[in-house]
Amino acid sequence: MPVEFLGIAATHDGSETNPRSGAAFDKEYTLKLARAHEDHGWDRVLFAYGSGSPDPAPAAAFIASRLDRLQILLAHRPNVSYPTFAAKTFATLDRISDGRLTVHFITGGNDHEQGREGDTLTKDQRYSRTREYIEIVKRIWTTHEAFDHEGEHYRFHDFVSDVFPVQQPRPNVSFGGSSPAAYEAGGAEADIYCLWGEPLEKTAEQIEAVRAAARAAGRTAPPRIQVAFRPIIAPTEELAWEKAHRTVDTIKARREQGDAALVRRYRRGEPENTGSRRLIAIAESGERYDRALWTPTAAATGGAGNSNALVGTPETVAQALLDYYDLGVDILSARGYDLLGDAIDFGRHVIPLVREEVAKRDAERDAERAAPGTRSLVEAGR
Repeated sequence: MPVEFLGIAATHDGSETNPRSGAAFDKEYTLKLARAHEDHGWDRVLFAYGSGSPDPAPAAAFIASRLDRLQILLAHRPNVSYPTFAAKTFATLDRISDGRLTVHFITGGNDHEQGREGDTLTKDQRYSRTREYIEIVKRIWTTHEAFDHEGEHYRFHDFVSDVFPVQQPRPNVSFGGSSPAAYEAGGAEADIYCLWGEPLEKTAEQIEAVRAAARAAGRTAPPRIQVAFRPIIAPTEELAWEKAHRTVDTIKARREQGDAALVRRYRRGEPENTGSRRLIAIAESGERYDRALWTPTAAATGGAGNSNALVGTPETVAQALLDYYDLGVDILSARGYDLLGDAIDFGRHVIPLVREEVAKRDAERDAERAAPGTRSLVEAGR
């Protein structure tokens, strides 16, 4: 199966290790970073969502109107707009991008962060709302006749949109989470299910949970699987591990110094969402897993989002990513700490290695399918 790479469409140069040098929306940097992804083999970039961050939809439209190939993953929280309005926004953006949009729906795993924009629903209520929201958006994208909706969270009458996506029948829907409620909602509605990087064994368990939820929802084909990491690469293993330890030391120092951006983003205390609690538990059980997974980066941020690292040479990191590919992961998300430099380095040195090996594996599978019985004859002669 083909493999795809997802990067980050940051609107400024700040990260966990580097304070931003300018405004929250730096138009020139946003374009420069996106162009670096397009020029170095990435398939799409994520426009993330935060309560106080620049609005990702117009930022994505800005990039889509200036680049020709790079695809867009737009994060959206259902609490911030009515689904009728959102569906038109997404369809318009798909038009602007000539059919390069995927929408990532965020339920929200932190009551405090949700409350910053007036969302007071409980976590289970939020999952119920997200599922209803996605169902409505899909229907608006694909329905040319006016319809009514009477649901648990939304009610409207005689609505029909006059703007439809380029993609037919509709753009893909992306979803993430590690709780049973998340598996249920995403397994039923998502085209792509997103996970944070965990050890191979635990990732396999999550993939099966998603697939089981999809089967329970009556789906014949499960969602595609995406897994996210923080790559730390260098020309030698020794240099990569030195870089990794410097990275964690910098994150810890900024938090201890009370850096306002990190303190606000990574609140102290036990996280509420299951995904972050899983990352913390994994970090407490060990620092290194499998071929290259390293957990201190997650521990240093309190399990905040995509935070487990893959450490090593480009060859080591590429092989680690292929281990996940072998589990059934076909979208690999990666974001370094030097956003621009790491996007270029990863694109130059890791992506080609993974693509080359995936092409070889796909060719071998095709050959086996074209010559049934060959494998069994070979095995019989062993």
